[in-house]
Amino acid sequence: MNPEKIPSEKTEKKDSRTLKGMRDIFGDEYYAYQGFYEKATEIAIYYGFQPIETPVLEEESLFISGVGEGTDIVDKEIYAFKTKGGDRVALRPEGTVSIMRAYFENGFQSQPQPVMLYFYGPLFRHDKPQRGRYREFRQFDLEIIGTSKSIADAMIIKLSLLILEEAGLKNLKLELNSIGDKECRTEYRKELVSYYKKHLKDVCGDCRERLKTNPLRLLDCKNPECQPIKNEAPNAISFLCTPCKAHFKELLEYLEMMEITYEINHNLVRGLDYYSRTVFEISNRDDGPEASALAGGGRYDYLARRLGSKRDTPAVGGAIGVDRVLLSTGATTPHSRLLKKPKVFFIQLSFDAKLKSMQVIEILRKAKVPLAQSISKDSLATQLAIAERLKVPYTIILGQREALENTVIVRNMNNRSQEVMPIKELGEYLKNLK
Repeated sequence: MNPEKIPSEKTEKKDSRTLKGMRDIFGDEYYAYQGFYEKATEIAIYYGFQPIETPVLEEESLFISGVGEGTDIVDKEIYAFKTKGGDRVALRPEGTVSIMRAYFENGFQSQPQPVMLYFYGPLFRHDKPQRGRYREFRQFDLEIIGTSKSIADAMIIKLSLLILEEAGLKNLKLELNSIGDKECRTEYRKELVSYYKKHLKDVCGDCRERLKTNPLRLLDCKNPECQPIKNEAPNAISFLCTPCKAHFKELLEYLEMMEITYEINHNLVRGLDYYSRTVFEISNRDDGPEASALAGGGRYDYLARRLGSKRDTPAVGGAIGVDRVLLSTGATTPHSRLLKKPKVFFIQLSFDAKLKSMQVIEILRKAKVPLAQSISKDSLATQLAIAERLKVPYTIILGQREALENTVIVRNMNNRSQEVMPIKELGEYLKNLK
């Protein structure tokens, strides 16, 4: 026997442990995650969302193109490596880019638009581990792809708040901003760069680097020495073009109609390059003034083109940090419930009807009547065609007259009979239909 191959008795054995920032989940904690996922899934399905799961491993270039160079995720946090075959791959650091890739690769663009998807699973970032922030963490994502309508933004925000409330959190804080589109943001970026150049000596090294590579990220800096400069910086809302102003105004109208309290935060830009127009974050006031965001997201109308599409595809989404939610003050473990196929398709016709749409959907959710909908559509014919394609037994029609009278039309899709029903009685009525 070759002496060089004889193992040494002095070889030290290293204890097998989880990697830093990663952990095992079991017992009551496992069931808490499962309960959250099932409750969030139930809510998403009742509002017409469909599931999707993407690979944990993707090409590194996908995230560099989608998330953007100059972001902390790409520059500092991404887990990227070379395979034995020579490919550059990465563990997914966020969900939206993978979902947009899947949207095109699997032909979702040929389906009735918008496509509404939900996703749950682990993501990975080489960040400094701390309470509620792990290197392997879990998110629940909601994405609406294929519409630029502001009601889609409102729905993502509404559902994000609703899921958090169902997890026991009642003292939530919603912060909003609009960072404009590619037309009006150019002028804003110039003004922001000009302002920061006057204060270069007063900001941190990271901000000086961001000024060259990614100016909007200047407003995302958490360094205490940069806060006075950031607080006096120009705000994006002042530079919005007419379409962006109208979009943001409509969003606020939807939120006010749903009695959702919000605060405008001019420094909110989120940490990813693909955002446009709406950005938002939700935190729990009970966690204290320095509380981390539990959920956040926004509109990403230009992400498709960044990933190689020949045209822009409007989209909006939000992500909930499940680890943080379950550690948040007041959080409770949601109980799971049996989910069913959609029983009705919800149709709305007019801006006034759209304003009341989610009030109607929420009544049905509480009555446990699952539905499908295409709330960003305007045409009756288009919405009826989708309902017929989905083969739902009933449709609910909310037009301008019905919105004013607080009624809806319930149509039997088999025999085309219909009747007018007060909104407040709708849930109980539909529960008793066969």
